[in-house]
Amino acid sequence: MRSTSGSGTQRKRRNKRQVTFTVMKRIGAAIVLLGVLIMPLAAQAGDILEHIHASGALRVGTTGDYKPFSFHNADGSYSGADIEMVQRLGKKLNVTIEFVRTAWSALSHDYEAKRFDLAVGGISRLPARAALGPFTHAVYTDGKRPIVRCADRDRYTSIATLNQPGVRIVVNPGASNEAFAHANLGAAQLTVHRDNVTVFDEIAAGRADAMVTDGAEVTHEALVHPGVLCAANVTAPFTHDEKAYWLQPDEDFLATVNTWLDGELTSGEWQRTFDRAIAQP
Repeated sequence: MRSTSGSGTQRKRRNKRQVTFTVMKRIGAAIVLLGVLIMPLAAQAGDILEHIHASGALRVGTTGDYKPFSFHNADGSYSGADIEMVQRLGKKLNVTIEFVRTAWSALSHDYEAKRFDLAVGGISRLPARAALGPFTHAVYTDGKRPIVRCADRDRYTSIATLNQPGVRIVVNPGASNEAFAHANLGAAQLTVHRDNVTVFDEIAAGRADAMVTDGAEVTHEALVHPGVLCAANVTAPFTHDEKAYWLQPDEDFLATVNTWLDGELTSGEWQRTFDRAIAQP
């Protein structure tokens, strides 16, 4: 008569081996899947920097309409504090600079489309932008202030005095100035002026009463329009704002630019560059 105890034991051993094999197979598959998910992140480090060195060019996105940081001149050249800075960065990296013209309303879209390697030109470190990619250390700490005709500098000294039905506020489209105006000055008469270069002429000509913009721009426009445009006598800026350079995601690229930038800030070279630019017409 055939014994069943031995065959039962063999079946248990086979089942145990099958279970072990299935578990190990699933673990192996999970490891492969994890590797697939991690690989793009690992490959990300150094990709942008390697491409810059391989191509010999650094693509710089800028609006070219925000003095003293970036301005597109009539002859096609660019000037401004951030323009001088990236030109020095290009020399540090031993590459040429290729400027890519963008607009405030298109800046995030162009960033996501990877039209440039980094963007400069008085760019505020906004949460929505930072969610797309990294910013360098801040180069300038600022805040929103009103610029007005000099006769009105003691009249519009707070958000409350600006946020009135009879006050004509002009603003440029597509960035933090427009967002601030809609959030804080809804009771005033808001006009969106499409050309950021001529927007301050609206105040000088009496077609608008004020614009709330970054303090650096207020200081610059007051310097180049003496006796016509003035910074309003506010006790403090309405906001806290940090200007920085917006880089495509790459840990090595960010570390390289931050190290170079820290040297420029510590040596005072950035401040000297900014001081020259802010007084230029």
